[in-house]
Amino acid sequence: MTTSSSHAHKRPPNRFTRMNACMARYGMYFSVAGLFVIVAIVAYQVFGRYVLNDSPTWAENLALVLILYVTLIGAAAGVRDAGHIGMESLLVLLPDGPRTKIEMVIHVLVAIFGGAMVYNGWILGVSVAPYKLANINLSEAVRYVPLVISGVLIILFSIEHLIALVNGSEVEPAWN
Repeated sequence: MTTSSSHAHKRPPNRFTRMNACMARYGMYFSVAGLFVIVAIVAYQVFGRYVLNDSPTWAENLALVLILYVTLIGAAAGVRDAGHIGMESLLVLLPDGPRTKIEMVIHVLVAIFGGAMVYNGWILGVSVAPYKLANINLSEAVRYVPLVISGVLIILFSIEHLIALVNGSEVEPAWN
């Protein structure tokens, strides 16, 4: 969320902001590229099934794993760039003081959620690491890596939003 306060002012981005913007930008690049790879894999699977009458057995599992990476990392970038679902239509009706406090609570809760993603993703990944995904010979843990990465990014991006709120500034989207 961004503050729409008339008191918000621009400051030159610090190292933390530049790092977060870079991670969000490259996270989105990765997600877009991942979508193209998923489309190519599914197209190859359909071609194999209906044209060659020999569907590749690895394609479905790999596409499903890539979907996890694309959605979770893209969602983390959305948290930084305020692309997530929010209740801004109600928040803009509040005066600056209460709005800022509510936005802070929201970002703290989002950071806690990110922490839960990291913790649970790690625990689950470690618990299934010895097992292999069918037909692609990768550890089951690869399904939980994007959960951990996304959780870390969400924590960092939430901290950035909290710092911006304290400073009375806004987080500029990574695409600017």
